[in-house]
Amino acid sequence: MRRRQVLASGAALLSAGIAGCGHPSVVLEMDEATAEDIAAEVSTAADPDSEEYTVVSSARENGSATRRGRYELFSRTDTVRVEDSFYDVTETELGSTEVTVYDLLVEYLPVDSTSELDEIEHGDLPETDRQRLDPIASADDPSDGDGFEIVIEYGTAEEVGDGSVFVPEHQYDIVVHEGDRYWVTVHSQTVSETEYRYEVTEVASTGESFADRIRERYLFGLTARSDAERSVVEEAIADGYFQDDDSFRSVVDRIRERDGLSVANSYGTWLLEYEGVEYLAYVEW
Repeated sequence: MRRRQVLASGAALLSAGIAGCGHPSVVLEMDEATAEDIAAEVSTAADPDSEEYTVVSSARENGSATRRGRYELFSRTDTVRVEDSFYDVTETELGSTEVTVYDLLVEYLPVDSTSELDEIEHGDLPETDRQRLDPIASADDPSDGDGFEIVIEYGTAEEVGDGSVFVPEHQYDIVVHEGDRYWVTVHSQTVSETEYRYEVTEVASTGESFADRIRERYLFGLTARSDAERSVVEEAIADGYFQDDDSFRSVVDRIRERDGLSVANSYGTWLLEYEGVEYLAYVEW
């Protein structure tokens, strides 16, 4: 959905608002929907190298899987796509413990500074640190423009593994790359880490069969009851409709009477059919 893509980037949306680009108070957008579009709207596709893929594959093969993490893995949806199949996933908390996690603040030093600990060349870093500090090697010349400053999430000492010169013991505070010097500050905090158990149930073996399940549950027909309503719908299909008028309200009220694919306090997405064509309809009211 066009509007969903905009909303997914909160920072970009906020920046636009600050810059004076007003966000419309109401929205109706209707995008023609294929089976793949419908499936993608209500499921999460797991990339082969992702943690989601590993967890679902393990649970599928072994009956269940466990994982420790500082966040839920499937917070957006309970349905996950692995290759061509779709699985309903249950994520159960088993218990929590407190762990220490580390972040590194890396800043470019425009002038020579004296190391309080020691300094090390980027190429001499242990592999676990060199990989995490790759942004230094790939960055543009930090002496041009505004310099360089990033925060690198290191995780726990266990996740970093043996050999790090920053975690858990901070041994160097300056990293040098091609003559440029970077100040490294290590921050730590205690957070809750939870053990989760995952179980999966296959619900469809193809995108088309999964979309059929969604259609059966959510698809409904929408008709235009007047020329004004027809104009609203046709404009929503073409470019989006953004006027808070009686015709908009009439159309949207009928949409909101139906179950949506995802609905919040002031916006949602529905699957509907208009004049023989299926659409994913995004609404803000």
